[in-house]
Amino acid sequence: DGKWPDYRDYCDRLYFAVDLDFPQELLPEDVGLVVADGPDAALLREAPSHPLAPARRRALLHRYAMVAAGRLAALSDPVGHAEIRAALKVE
Repeated sequence: DGKWPDYRDYCDRLYFAVDLDFPQELLPEDVGLVVADGPDAALLREAPSHPLAPARRRALLHRYAMVAAGRLAALSDPVGHAEIRAALKVE
């Protein structure tokens, strides 16, 4: 999977979590590593820190808040929520 480097721009630290049998040499050295063995897990390598830019952090938190608010609205008024979504949908 070659898309993982793009994920780094959206987190403060990037980790891979794999099972015990996964060939760890396939993973890059500059990410954190968690290895799971059944219900147990061990942190084998701490991920380097690369903090999000403040503007990106704010934008992501705002997006999460809007999604959460939409889900809450859908629970309390499913019909009204569907009408609002339909009205806001851009064709």
